[in-house]
Amino acid sequence: MTQRKSALFAWVVALLSFTLAGLLIHAQHKVGSASPVIAANAMLVRQLQLTDLCVFTEASYTRNPAVAGAAPAFQDSPLSFEHFPSGALVQPHPAAARNVP
Repeated sequence: MTQRKSALFAWVVALLSFTLAGLLIHAQHKVGSASPVIAANAMLVRQLQLTDLCVFTEASYTRNPAVAGAAPAFQDSPLSFEHFPSGALVQPHPAAARNVP
C-alpha cells in the first residue's frame, strides 16, 4: 500500500510545527533564565561606551557605520561602482555625512 503525497506532506508539516513549538518554548524558557546576563552585558556596554554591533563583514566601512568615514566607500575612485552589496543597504552615519567638505 502506497502512501499519498498529501499524507506525507501533512506528516512533515505536523513534525515541523511541533519542532517550531518546541523551539519557541525553549526560547521563552531561556529568555527568562538569561535576563541577569543580558542586564549585566548591557551595563558593561554602557560603562565601556562600546560601539554598535558588526552588521556586515564585507567591507570596513559597512562593518560599523558609526565609526567609518565618508570617503572609504570611494577609496578606489570617486566614480567607482560599489564593490559590495551591503554598501547599498547602509546609509552613512549622520556625523560622517555632516563632515564632508
